[in-house]
Amino acid sequence: MRSIPLHPARAGTAEKSRGAPDARQGRFEKDAREAFDDGWTPDDEPLPALETSVTEERARSIISRNESPDVPFSQSINPYRGCEHGCIYCYARPSHSYLEMSPGLDFETRLYAKTNAVELLRAELGRRGYVPSPIALGANTDCYQPVERKYRLTRGIVELLAECDHPLTIVTKSALVERDLDLLAPMARKNLVRAYVSIGTLDRALSRRLEPRAASPQRRLDTLRALSAAGVPCGVMVAPVIPALSDKSIEEVLEAASAAGAQTAAYILMRLPHELKGLFREWLGAHYPLRAEHVMSVVQQVRGGKDNDPRFGERMTGTGLFADLIGQRFAVACKRLGLNGRDRGGRETPALDTGRFRPPSAAGQLSLF
Repeated sequence: MRSIPLHPARAGTAEKSRGAPDARQGRFEKDAREAFDDGWTPDDEPLPALETSVTEERARSIISRNESPDVPFSQSINPYRGCEHGCIYCYARPSHSYLEMSPGLDFETRLYAKTNAVELLRAELGRRGYVPSPIALGANTDCYQPVERKYRLTRGIVELLAECDHPLTIVTKSALVERDLDLLAPMARKNLVRAYVSIGTLDRALSRRLEPRAASPQRRLDTLRALSAAGVPCGVMVAPVIPALSDKSIEEVLEAASAAGAQTAAYILMRLPHELKGLFREWLGAHYPLRAEHVMSVVQQVRGGKDNDPRFGERMTGTGLFADLIGQRFAVACKRLGLNGRDRGGRETPALDTGRFRPPSAAGQLSLF
C-alpha cells in the first residue's frame, strides 16, 4: 500500500461549514494517507476553503431495487452520489468508498450528477412488463441538496412521474422541495405522492454541527407547513435519533411537526456502518469531548455491544432497554398527537395509487389517445 502525504490541516481539523473531520481513506482505496508538514505553509496561514466539485456522469441504470424487510419501498432513485449537506451521521457516506474516495470530506465535496437520469427513467417506465410501485426519492442522498438548483435532475424526474401518473415518495431536509409544489400538489390530488421532512432535533446549535449545510430545523418546519398548505400529504422523519445526544428532542420534534401539518411520523436510530464509526467518533470527540464516552457507551448498548448492528429488523430501531424506551416514547407521543392514524378529515390514509400509471410516450412520438 502506497502512502500519500496529506496536509495536517486536512488530516484532523474540521473544515468550516463541513461535517466530516477529515478525508480519511475508504476501505477499498489502495493508497493510505498520512499527515506531514512540508514546511511551505506557515502555521498561521489557513488553507483555502474546500470547494464543492461536481462530476457529470452517464449512469447505466437509474432505478435501484431492494428487498430489505425493514425498508418500506421496493424502488428508489438517487440522481446524485455524495451529498453537500455534510451530515456527519449519514449512513450513505461509506458508499463513496466504492468510488475509491473518502467517505469523509470527499463524500460532501466531490459529488456526481447522473445527467441522463430522466432519459434512463423514461426508458425504464416504458419497458414492456414494467409493474409500477412507488419510487422513493432521497433514500440514500438528498435529492434536493444544493446542486439540484443547477442540475434540476430531481425536477426532471418528478415531471416525468407526474406525466405518467406514477406514485412517488420523497424524503428530504431541504426547503428546495417547495420549488416543485406546482407538480406535487396536482399529484397529491390523485393520491400519487407523500413527502417526508427529516428533522432529528430542534436544537439549532446541535443541528449546525451535525448537518452544517442543511436547512435549519425551523426552516424545515416551514417546509412542512408549505407542503401541508398545498395539500401534499406529509410527515416527519425523526432521524437519526442519536442516543444521549439528540434523543431528548423526540417529543418536541413530533409536537412541532404535527402543529406544522405532518400527518405521519417515523424514526430511525443512528446507524454507523463501515468507516462511519471512526468518522462519528472523531467528530464527537471534537465537538462534545466531555460527552463522547457516554454517547458511545449508550450507542453500543443499543447495538449489542458494538458500534453498529446491520441485521435486518434491528438496524433501524436497535435492541435493549434504551432502544425499547425510545420506541415507547415515540409511540406514546404519536398516539397523543394523532400521528400515523387517520388523515385530517378522519379517514384512513390509503396506499398510493398505482392504478393510474400509463407508460410515457416515446420521445418525439405522439400518443394515439
